Amino acid sequence: MSWKTVVAIYVLFWVMSAFLVLPFEARAVLDQRSDPVAGQEAGAPAVWRPQRVAIWTTIVATTLFGLFYANYVYGWVTVAMLDVMCR
Repeated sequence: MSWKTVVAIYVLFWVMSAFLVLPFEARAVLDQRSDPVAGQEAGAPAVWRPQRVAIWTTIVATTLFGLFYANYVYGWVTVAMLDVMCR
């Protein structure tokens, strides 16, 4: 696998992981016991920390990509194993 392919797949894992991490990082205003700003949506997070989201996204993406790459190198799960129509 070329380095460009590795980078492209890692970016895909990073974006996918961002969607996995966001629901855990975005907490409603009512859950944080802070006063909402006038006009603020009740479901909007009171404190938005994009650095924390980026760090957690990177951790999750690196773990998932590591598993993916190890499977690519060692062949734990192959396409033939997943193809139930061939059997």
